Amino acid sequence: MRVMGLDVGSKTVGVAISDALGWTAQGIETIQINEETGDFGIERIKELVTEYAVTEFVVGYPKNMNNTVGPRGEASENYKKMLEDSFHLPVKLWDERLTTMAAERMLIEADVSRKKRKKVIDKMAAVMILQGYLDSKN
Repeated sequence: MRVMGLDVGSKTVGVAISDALGWTAQGIETIQINEETGDFGIERIKELVTEYAVTEFVVGYPKNMNNTVGPRGEASENYKKMLEDSFHLPVKLWDERLTTMAAERMLIEADVSRKKRKKVIDKMAAVMILQGYLDSKN
């Protein structure tokens, strides 16, 4: 049983995968997307689902601090529906408030340059989303 964690942004989707036992999350890659042209990276996700035998998805759900859902949260809801329609696997939305900020802070503390941080921030956020979900199940 492997779970795929996704941090959906407006330009990229960070991807993380759990180990076979569902205990730990590892960052895999960042997929470039284009909302305007309708390219949401589903083809690449299909390849990863097959490669890693994914059985479930967790999508970051960026709620506002007052618990309301804004435009990015609605985009995550739409992405969830797209995944359900494409893969017919369970898809959970996971509250991801502050995960990107926490990932950025972690990378800054590790003295990662701004240029390198930009390349891995979404993947790191996906790891934090997925790890939070896995921890809640175990």
